[in-house]
Amino acid sequence: MPSSPIRPPKKSRAKPASPIRRPLAPEPVKPRVQKPSTVPEISAEPENDAPASQKLQKVLAGSGLGSRRDMETWIEAGRVSVNGTVATLGRRVSPGDRILVDNRPVKLNLEDELPRVLIYHKREGEIVSRDDPQARTTVFEELPRVRNGKWIAIGRLDFNTEGLLIFTTSGDLANRLMHPSFEVEREYSVRIMGELSQEQMRSMTAGIQLDDGPAHFERIAEQGGESSNRWYQVIIKEGRNREVRRMFEAMGMMVSRLIRVRFGMVNLPPRVKRGQMLELESQQVAAILKWTDLPVPEMLPQNRPQDKKR
Repeated sequence: MPSSPIRPPKKSRAKPASPIRRPLAPEPVKPRVQKPSTVPEISAEPENDAPASQKLQKVLAGSGLGSRRDMETWIEAGRVSVNGTVATLGRRVSPGDRILVDNRPVKLNLEDELPRVLIYHKREGEIVSRDDPQARTTVFEELPRVRNGKWIAIGRLDFNTEGLLIFTTSGDLANRLMHPSFEVEREYSVRIMGELSQEQMRSMTAGIQLDDGPAHFERIAEQGGESSNRWYQVIIKEGRNREVRRMFEAMGMMVSRLIRVRFGMVNLPPRVKRGQMLELESQQVAAILKWTDLPVPEMLPQNRPQDKKR
C-alpha cells in the first residue's frame, strides 16, 4: 500500500496508512486558534436571508481568485460589479446574479463543495510563476484545467530548489497555510559541501542575523553523506526568499541541493517523482481543512481520479 501524503491526527487510534518515515517529521503543530487580523472572521448569516444567498467575497474566494481578504480589497477598489452595479462590502449574491471582476464575468459557485488540492514534485529549473520574461518552464504549464477558477500555489520554491509544492483552488486555504501568523512548518533536506560543527548547529536553532532580520531553524539534524557532501534535515516556520540557503551561507556553507519534503501536515510521497503530480482525495482534503480550522462541507463529493503526469 503506498504511503499517504497526509499525516493523520495524533489522537486517532485507528491504524493509519504508513506516513513517510523521516527522523525529523514530528506531528505537525496545529495553527493557533486565534486568527490573525488579516484573516477576517466569518460572521453569522442573517436568518431571514435566502439559503442560497452568500457574501460576495466568499463566492469570489471560492472561485479561486484569491483569499477572502484579497476579494474584500478588490470590492473596496471598485473592481467588482453585480448585475451592472459596482459592488460594496456586505453585498450578497444568489444564483442568477451576474458578477464581473475587472469587466470579466465570473461564474457563481454557491454550492458547499470541497476545494481541489494537488501536490507536485517540482524539479530544479522550473519557476513558480505563470509568466516569465525569459520563457523558462513554469510549474503551471501542465496542471489540470480548473473550471471557473485557477490553481493557487501554496508557498514558493526558488529556481534551483526542488520538492513539494501544493496547489489549491481555495484562496482561503492558501492564505491560511501561508500566513506567517499560523507558523506552518516547512521541512527540507539539505546537501552541503562540508560539515557543520555542533556549535554552528546550535547557532542556527538559537537564531542568526540575516540581511532582512533574525532567522532560526526549529530543528536541524545530520542525515549522513559521503565524501565531502553532507545531508541535513531542517524545519523552519517561515517562507522568506532563499531563507534556508542564506542561513547555511551565513555559516560559510554552500548548499548544493535543496529539497522540500513536507509543508504542514502534507508530505511528499516517494512515489511522486520529479515532475509528477498527485491530486488528493476528498477525505485527505477534508483533513487539511479541519487542521486549518476551515469549514468542511457535510456532503463530500466522490473522489476524483488522481492525476499523475509526465
